[in-house]
Amino acid sequence: MQLFDRTLGDWLEHWATETPDHEYIVYSDRNLRFTWKQFNDRVDCMAKSMLSIGVKGGDHVGIWAQNVPDWLTILYACAKLGAVAVTVNTNYKQHELEYLVENSDMHTLFITNGTFESDYVNMTYEMLPELKNCERGHLKSERFPCMKNVVYIGQEKFRGMYNTAELLLLGQNLDNAPLLEAKKKVNCHDVTNMQYTSGTTGFPKGVMLSHHNIANNGYITGENMKFTQQDKLCVCVPLFHCFGVVLATMNCLTHGCTQVMVERFDPLVVLASIHKERCTAVYGVPTMFIAELHHPMFNIFDLTSLRTGIMAGSLCPIELMREVSDKMYLQITSVYGLTETSPGMTQTRIDDPFEVRCTTVGSDFPFVEVQVIDPETGEICPVGVQGEMCCRGFNVMKGYYKNEAATAEVIDKNGFLHSGDLGVKDENGNYRITGRIKDMIIRGGENIYPREIEEYLYKLPQIKDVQVAGIPSEKYGEQVGAFIILKEGQTLLEEDIVDFCRGKISRFKIPKYIFFVKEFPMTGSGKIQKYKLKTIGLEMLQEQGIEVI
Repeated sequence: MQLFDRTLGDWLEHWATETPDHEYIVYSDRNLRFTWKQFNDRVDCMAKSMLSIGVKGGDHVGIWAQNVPDWLTILYACAKLGAVAVTVNTNYKQHELEYLVENSDMHTLFITNGTFESDYVNMTYEMLPELKNCERGHLKSERFPCMKNVVYIGQEKFRGMYNTAELLLLGQNLDNAPLLEAKKKVNCHDVTNMQYTSGTTGFPKGVMLSHHNIANNGYITGENMKFTQQDKLCVCVPLFHCFGVVLATMNCLTHGCTQVMVERFDPLVVLASIHKERCTAVYGVPTMFIAELHHPMFNIFDLTSLRTGIMAGSLCPIELMREVSDKMYLQITSVYGLTETSPGMTQTRIDDPFEVRCTTVGSDFPFVEVQVIDPETGEICPVGVQGEMCCRGFNVMKGYYKNEAATAEVIDKNGFLHSGDLGVKDENGNYRITGRIKDMIIRGGENIYPREIEEYLYKLPQIKDVQVAGIPSEKYGEQVGAFIILKEGQTLLEEDIVDFCRGKISRFKIPKYIFFVKEFPMTGSGKIQKYKLKTIGLEMLQEQGIEVI
C-alpha cells in the first residue's frame, strides 16, 4: 500500500486513458451510464465553461444538490481548474444557507430545484434578490459581495442564473488552452474540497481538505475492503457528507471501479440497483440498512453479488450487523473518523473476525498514527484505559477556513488532531468508541451541534434557559432532546417549540423530545452536567409512558 501524489483530475484522466470504456458512473433507475472517458470529457466541458464565466483557481464553488448526475461533474471540474468545491447540506434552511455562503466567501453556487420540503430556487432568490434583475454573470450582491454566479443544475431557465445544459454545450465549443494552463497550477496538496461541520465548538466551520487528504483516504478505505476495478459500489449516502464524497467516491476514483448512484435514499431503488447491476458493495448508516432489510419487497431481489460494504455514521448495533451479514451476504466494515480527518482514521478490515468487525472500529489506517490521549495530562493512555481519540498523518485537514484559533484548538503542537471522542485501545490494536467529550449529537449519521439549536430556541421570549442533549435511540443512534426552563409566569407547549422550529432549522435538528424542567444538574462549581441530561430525559419519558424510538 502507498500514498499517491495525484490530484483528483490526475486520477480521472488516468482511468480515462487506461480503461476508457469501463463504466464509471451508473444510475440504474434511469439507465444513465458514463464510461471513464465519457465522464472525463464531460468534466472538461464543465471546467472550460466555468473558467469562461469567471471561476478561477482558489475560488469557492458551492454544490447544493442531492446525488444528481452532475454533482460529480462539478466536483471534478473544480478540481481540474483549481477551484474549491464547497458541499452544502441538502437539509439546510434559509439562515443556514446564508451563513455558509457568507462564511465560505462563495463565488459560484450550483443548485437543483430542491427537496420536498425546501425550494432551493426560491431560497436562493430570497438570499440574492438582485438575481431577478440582473444578467447572468453580472450579479452584484450587497450582502454577499463574493458571489458572482448561480447555476441551475438541469435544463430549466431561471432569471439571473445559468444552467448546466448551456454550460456543457458552451464548454464543447471552447478552446482547451485555458484549462490546460489552469491544470498546470494545481498541486495535490491544494485545498479541493470544503465541508462544513460544527466540530467541537460554535457554529459550523469550513474544513479544508486537499486532493492528497481525500484521494488517499478513499484509496486506503477501498484497500481495507480489497476493492478492485471489477467492483461495483452502490452509493446511496449523500455526496455532501464525507461518507459519500470520500469513502465512496474517492474509493471508486482510486480503484477505477463502477459507482452505482442513488439520487436520494429509497430502499427499493437501492435493492433494485444492487439486483440489476450486480453490485458487489453497498454503504449506509444503520437506519438505511434497517429500511432495506425491512422493506416488504426485500425477498424478491437477488443480493448474492454483494461481498462487502461500510456501516458508519452512528453506533452500529451488533444484531443489525449480524442480520446484514446473513441476509445481504456482506462482510461489513466500520470506519471511524470525522470530517477533519478526511474522514477515516481507523477501520475494521474485511478479513477481521466477525466479532472484531461488530464490536470495534478497527485499527489505525496505514500512514496514520492513532493515539488515545489523556485529555487532562496529554499523556498517551495504556491499553484498556479510556482517553481522547487523536491522530496525525496524511489525513489531517489543512485547517478551518479563516479560523486559525479554532484550528489551533483541535490540532496540537505535535500535529495530533483531537477528535473530542473518547475511546479505548485493546490488546490487539483495535479501538472502541466509548463516548464523547464534546456534546455533538449524531442522529442517523447527521452531526448536530446543540449550541446552534440552543441559540435558536433562546429567541423565544418565554424561555429562561435551554440545554440540548442527545437522547439514546435504537433507530437513529440519538434523537434531539431539548430541556427548557421557562421564565416565571410563562407557559409554552411542546407544539409551540416544534412550530417555532419548523421551516426555520433543518428537520433533523428539530427536538424530538421536549422537557420542561425547573433546573439543570450542576457541578459544585456551577457548570451544567450535560451528560446527565440523557439519563434524566429517559427517566422522564419512562414516567410519561413514552416509548423511545
